[in-house]
Amino acid sequence: MEHTGICHSDGFDLSYRIEGEGAPILVIGSVVYYPRLFSSDLKQKYQWIFVDHRGFAKPKRELREEDSRLDAVLADIERMRAFLQLEDVIILGHSGHAFMALEYARTYPEHVRKVALFNTAPDNSQERQRKSESFFMETASPERKKRFETDIANLPQDIEKDPERRFVHMCIRAEAKSFYQERPHAAALWDGVFTNMPIMDELWGNTFARLNLIQRLADIQVPVYIGLGRYDYLVAPVALWDTVDDLYPHVEKVIFEKSGHQPMLEEPQAFEQSFRKWLDQ
Repeated sequence: MEHTGICHSDGFDLSYRIEGEGAPILVIGSVVYYPRLFSSDLKQKYQWIFVDHRGFAKPKRELREEDSRLDAVLADIERMRAFLQLEDVIILGHSGHAFMALEYARTYPEHVRKVALFNTAPDNSQERQRKSESFFMETASPERKKRFETDIANLPQDIEKDPERRFVHMCIRAEAKSFYQERPHAAALWDGVFTNMPIMDELWGNTFARLNLIQRLADIQVPVYIGLGRYDYLVAPVALWDTVDDLYPHVEKVIFEKSGHQPMLEEPQAFEQSFRKWLDQ
């Protein structure tokens, strides 16, 4: 059973899409992009609730500076939860949305039963990004590095033609850092995805640079799943997460050995087996 609709939040029309039945998994991000990542098999086994945040929703008014604040995004998520009459959820955040998911769990712990964080680094600081770049240059194959150089050279003209989709263009042109194996039609994952660039720039460029997920996990009492791709050069290396193993007994960290930034796409069977085992505990 599939159900779609709109939740009005502070001048934004936030879309939602619900698939499957069972334990509710609230997926933060683009309601266009994220349903494309998970297998239909897996989506039938739980109630998947994909929701936009204001970075992916067309505003019905002029953007304001406060629209880019993380607490405004958290309020959107909470409004969506209340609107959909969800008592408590498994909250899931992939990539930058992991910061949103964890902060929501810290802010509204009474409404979160579990937290799933995928394919993120512990922080998005400039220093961490430099480490990821060094790791890529030191360990990636010559073919992968060549592919990245070729693709990224086209980014400036993409942005010049269509500056409002800068975030999307960057994701597409960084495919060589995103996948374990090349995916010929990966760009299609982004078809129809709208972005509010001032909001994305502030969150990804500034807010997430100041947050450290490993430190902030100290405030979380519920089970946490951290899924990482061995070849996810966007947030590499997976060793950045080593300290959680000794710090937090309620955190389960899983590394997918033949995946980049989207293990749910690249290793769907291994992903489903591991994630379902944790969900069903």
